Amino acid sequence: MPGRTIIRRRLTVMKNAFGTPDQGSGILPSARGFVPALEGLRAVAAFAVLTTHVAFQTGSSTGSVIHRVWGRMDLSVAVFFALSGFLLWRTHASHARRGGPGTARSAPAYLRSRLVRIMPAYLTLVAVAFLVIPQNASSSAWTWTANLTLTQVLVPDSLVEGLTHAWSLSVEMIFYLTLPLLWWALAGLRGPAARWRIPVIAAVGMLSLGWALVPWYDLGLPDRLNDQILPPAFASWFAAGMILAELATSPPGRVAALARPRHARWGWWAVAAVAFGISTVPRWFVEGFVHPSGPEFAARTAIGAVVAFCLLAPVALAPEGQRFAILGSAPFGTLGRWSYGVFLWHVLVLHFAFQIAFVPMFSGRMLTVWLVTVAATTVIAAVSYALVEEPARRFFSPRGADRPDGQATANPAQTSPATVAT
Repeated sequence: MPGRTIIRRRLTVMKNAFGTPDQGSGILPSARGFVPALEGLRAVAAFAVLTTHVAFQTGSSTGSVIHRVWGRMDLSVAVFFALSGFLLWRTHASHARRGGPGTARSAPAYLRSRLVRIMPAYLTLVAVAFLVIPQNASSSAWTWTANLTLTQVLVPDSLVEGLTHAWSLSVEMIFYLTLPLLWWALAGLRGPAARWRIPVIAAVGMLSLGWALVPWYDLGLPDRLNDQILPPAFASWFAAGMILAELATSPPGRVAALARPRHARWGWWAVAAVAFGISTVPRWFVEGFVHPSGPEFAARTAIGAVVAFCLLAPVALAPEGQRFAILGSAPFGTLGRWSYGVFLWHVLVLHFAFQIAFVPMFSGRMLTVWLVTVAATTVIAAVSYALVEEPARRFFSPRGADRPDGQATANPAQTSPATVAT
């Protein structure tokens, strides 16, 4: 009997090292379940992006310090890309350390879940934008096709009125499609070799910052194609979230330990605020939505990665029992569930908000236009969630299946796309 006990103990140790998960192995709560505070962060970032668009179209994104703050809230895009990287990578990161042979999940099931989550509401938006905005009536078949298939960043002159912000959703969809290839590329780094995963991901993210420094137009890129909205330019933002997923599923280390004290979050967020503030300094960065030089774009992208990492780290690396009273509250959770609709519809709403408020564009009446846009967008986002997003998910998902990424149906934050961008 003692011999059997010893054997069982040794088998348990082997399983914990190479096989099944061990709940006491130090995996953080964010690595295995729904995190209400992440849903709250999604809501904050969604309305931050709405704010920067209102600021631009009211002529309030340049000039004074506060205007430059409104104008640089487009860095919230980095937060959403990092959220995607974190939520979609964490299962694979955990599997590399504790799973058995094979992959964390099948690629077809994963891709199906992404399409079901993204496309129904997006196609609804495209149809409305092309029908209600007169300028879009003369769009070519190529433009229609590019927008319907979310390939507009790859097709010149395909950003149309009411849908200009969807370039980021196009980038996100391409990331979704390439994620199974990333799983395969890092499949060999498992077990003891998993310690190399973070350095590899970080190296790729750092290398991507050089994208804007390459003279792509001299190398044959079409002049009418914007190289600064192509997917490789934003690999560092996705990498920030993927690294957080690796940290959340790794044995506790120094970086994760920095997020344990209850008040440590303010240190992380202070770093994010300082980095964001640097991006608003006109001596170093141009104001407004202006196509920057290659070096400036690389620097701003790096700042976005820092901002995203530091904003998400306190939540992603929080230990069991740590709570975020505001971000994890019910109102923020509700707005987080609607955040995809906020992203989708706010630019189209803003197109008509000036008429509703009887305010000319670029008139400086930012507060008035912001209130109208927020109110109308929130209502439409709620309707979109209730009548399009959720019914589509229930209809297209296999009966009895959990939500995508192995998450329970009641946990919307685990499947909401991290895609609110300019």
